Amino acid sequence: MDPLITNRLRGLPLAEADFDELVELHQDPRIVSPGMTASETREWLDWRLAHWRDHGFGVWMFRDPAGEFVGRCGIHRWSLDGKPEVELGYVVRSKLWSQGYATEMGSAVADYGFTRLGLQTLVGFTRPSNLGSRRVLEKLGFVFERAFAVDGKGSVLYRLANSSPRP
Repeated sequence: MDPLITNRLRGLPLAEADFDELVELHQDPRIVSPGMTASETREWLDWRLAHWRDHGFGVWMFRDPAGEFVGRCGIHRWSLDGKPEVELGYVVRSKLWSQGYATEMGSAVADYGFTRLGLQTLVGFTRPSNLGSRRVLEKLGFVFERAFAVDGKGSVLYRLANSSPRP
């Protein structure tokens, strides 16, 4: 699999070797509250690696030119109200927030989904109060669709069509 290259980042498909960086990322309470344990991160990694094997796409780990881990971004199959969807998700290390990395990663992954996989739409969701994540989705061209619940928690759903203008 070829890497995803942006102006500032290089993304490689998620791998077993990414476990330690994922544990650190997932234990940051600014990112995951409460933080995930190493065991929970192991389950997350196993699930995402299986998604790559089963579907041929998933999460990429993005690094800067010096090799420093910046964040993860990817797409995965998901069911919403019994309807199949493909969701875009992204996480940037908290010390690197507000530098445009989430938008940069998200743009590369969305383009991959549309051009390489031929997807017609992508969805993204976040908590209503997560204004930073909502702003990233909007910068990527996603349009608010509706409020809904995930695991009993309020969320907002955004959608991006392949034909929509993108930055």
